[in-house]
Amino acid sequence: MDRRSFLATALASPLAAAVGREDRLRRFLYVVCPGVRDYLQFGGAGLLVFDIDDGHQFVKRTPTAASVAVKPRNVKGVVASPATRKLHFTTPEALFCVDLVTGKTDWGKELPQGCDRPAATPDGKTLFVPSFERDIWNVADAATGDVVATIETKSGAHNTVCGLDGKRVYLAGLKSPLLTVVDTKSYKVVGQVGPFAAPVRPFTINGKQTRCYVCVNDLLGFEVGDLTTGKKLHRVEVPGFRKGMVKRHGCPSHGVGLTPDEAEVWVVDAANERAHVFDATANPPAYKESIKLREQPGWVTFSLDGKFAYPSTGEVIDAGTKKIVARLADEEGREVHGEKMVEIHFKGGVPVATGDQFGLGRKT
Repeated sequence: MDRRSFLATALASPLAAAVGREDRLRRFLYVVCPGVRDYLQFGGAGLLVFDIDDGHQFVKRTPTAASVAVKPRNVKGVVASPATRKLHFTTPEALFCVDLVTGKTDWGKELPQGCDRPAATPDGKTLFVPSFERDIWNVADAATGDVVATIETKSGAHNTVCGLDGKRVYLAGLKSPLLTVVDTKSYKVVGQVGPFAAPVRPFTINGKQTRCYVCVNDLLGFEVGDLTTGKKLHRVEVPGFRKGMVKRHGCPSHGVGLTPDEAEVWVVDAANERAHVFDATANPPAYKESIKLREQPGWVTFSLDGKFAYPSTGEVIDAGTKKIVARLADEEGREVHGEKMVEIHFKGGVPVATGDQFGLGRKT
């Protein structure tokens, strides 16, 4: 059995994964497709697994209850937990649960008012699932998918980030210039950040939960908010580039992330097909350089160790040198693009650590 076949078998089989070389830590990137709208040309459908330690080579494709549909729906978001050994992803209608050890879909459930990009508490037990651009977030039991509470914001629910300590969850709706802050125990709104210049699109936060970095409509760049005072601090525009026509999302920058060490903030630029890098230690963040990509990006996140940047266009970028070191491709050699990806570490055949789709800062 060749190395790639061995890895594919090990990922799917608890017994095979528990012996031999799999006793050492292995790091994989899971890309849930279709992860750019419902476009199947960017990797087809299913859970696509790439070996981070082998140059991000393709390992396997795992079908899901959603991917085997005649016309698979676009995936809206993904989260994973080492504690529960589960991966959850959403389509516009439903929440799905996949067992990371067996690779099998445990269940899929339609939630009230649909689904968008969710977040999980650090213990993996609770999911905050935005409705599909409507009025509420559903709070769901991660084990069953049962809705245990609803949070009404009437903001066009869209993106969700949970703080690393699990005490606060941050809700952004694409119809509101405010970022809503919710207590994860009571499910009550405890604050708001902003208003920003326009409705909040993708955003990220730092590890200590003192700053947020938000994309907003009509801005090539991002704005910065203070999570402790609720005030907007800065508007940061990308210098030297003009806004242009975008294929998706309707805003110039739809994707922002912090390197795990919080030294840099990266923001994407659809029309100019670039990722722009800023010095996050400066106040306000200062422009450093730009990286040309192969298509229009709509997202960016990072590996847990901060070595790699992952724009949604499928390039793997060395975050230190800013050089493209790999390009994701599937078993047929097709380019893999995805706005819904998460890093998962395995040891002894079980997950032991997971990253995050949002590119969170990790200095705590």
